[in-house]
Parts: sequence; C-alpha cells; structure tokens
Amino acid sequence: MSVCCQTLTAEHWEAVRTIFADGIATGLATFETEVPEWEAWDRGHLPEPRLVAVDAGEVVGWAALSPVSGRCIYGGVSEVSVYVAALARGRGIGRLLLLELVRASERAGIWTLQAGIFTENQASIRLHRSCGFREVGVRERLGVLHGVWRDVLLMERRSRVVGV
Repeated sequence: MSVCCQTLTAEHWEAVRTIFADGIATGLATFETEVPEWEAWDRGHLPEPRLVAVDAGEVVGWAALSPVSGRCIYGGVSEVSVYVAALARGRGIGRLLLLELVRASERAGIWTLQAGIFTENQASIRLHRSCGFREVGVRERLGVLHGVWRDVLLMERRSRVVGV
C-alpha cells in the first residue's frame, strides 16, 4: 500500500468534507445530517492528533479526536472519528488511520479512546476490534436518524502506556 498518514490541516478540508459527506449519506456513520463548515468542525475536534490518509497525492480518509467533556478530569479521554472515501474502502486505510491515531493520541497523553458506532455498522465494529477496542455496551435507542431510533455500540481502548 502506498498510502501514508499526514497531519490534517485546513488545506485538506475540501477533501475531508467530501469524505465526511459520503459517510453521512450512508446512514451508518453518524447522527450528523450535514457537514459543518471548517470553523465549526475545527472547534469541535482536538487540535491534535488529526490525520489524513493520502494515496498518490489524493486524500482518501481522515481521522480525528473530539473531547468527551469540558471537565478537566476527562482530559485524557477522547472520541474517535474515522472516515474512508467510498472508493478506497476495503484497502486497510481505516486500520492505518486508526492505528496511527492510537499512537498519536498516546503521544498527546490520552489514555482512553472511545467510539460510538451504530450497531448496523459491522465494518466499523470489526475495524475498532482489530485495533484493540473492546465493547462496553449498547446504548439502546440513543437517538433518531431520519425517523428511525438507532442503537449505538460504545467501544473503548485503554492505553497500556499512558495513565497506567
């Protein structure tokens, strides 16, 4: 695979936006129904780590972390987002991004990563399991998307090097 990870910057936003929009369109990735503007997305994610996967000069995926709370006690706990372009799925790009996000999060002092995944999104569940995430439980009927109540599987990965 010739794909490499780079730091996600504002210059990548148009490609990231497109990939995010494709994920939203699947109905499997998020409760979001519209891609926010860069400024809102930027405010909602930690400054680092933020990653893009690049193949032959083209952004084919992205990953970033969001804080789970503004309370300082949760400063080492973050929520994971990983999105791969539709045409690039099934090539290991999600795994590449998630593993690098794990490494970078530990360098940033984060001890717990969590992911909320629709129970129907088996590909994402398998990806997170393969990167050391465990199932915590299912949050039943957590929210409504397009008129349908959705269950969300909560997964987490506890660092073995930070906060031990």
